[in-house]
Amino acid sequence: MMMDILMYLFETYIHSDADLQVDQDELEDELLRAGFQQKDIYKALVWLEELAALQQSDAHSAISTCIAAASTRIYTSSEMQRLDLECRGFLLFLEQINVLTTETREMVIDRVMGLETHEFELEDLKWIILMVLFNVPGNENAYTLMEELLYTKEQGILH
Repeated sequence: MMMDILMYLFETYIHSDADLQVDQDELEDELLRAGFQQKDIYKALVWLEELAALQQSDAHSAISTCIAAASTRIYTSSEMQRLDLECRGFLLFLEQINVLTTETREMVIDRVMGLETHEFELEDLKWIILMVLFNVPGNENAYTLMEELLYTKEQGILH
């Protein structure tokens, strides 16, 4: 349910260029009226605060200086439980086409692990990536490309 709230907030406020200066109490009231549970609303708002804090911290910039460009990310067992092979392959693909950097990949993984959910799919990962890229300055091109990947439906090839 937390993922539903995050997607709702992203589409309603962030992606639509709506007024971002919404009072937290008003926001909670709106989410309650939309049918979300108070505990899920609280968790989603904390998740967003942690994303903002991650973007503002110096910790994520230190990651890129410690990791060689040719290195391979080894996932922990808990990360592998949350991110299946398809999700991990997608993250690698996005790094290879320069949509994700080492820093933004680690931010994405951090936020994925910050979700309290047992069900997590590639479509959820795409939304998390979009939210992370939106929140990190200087990633406008990567955000645009990721947005295209998210909203473009795979189309069959005509012969």
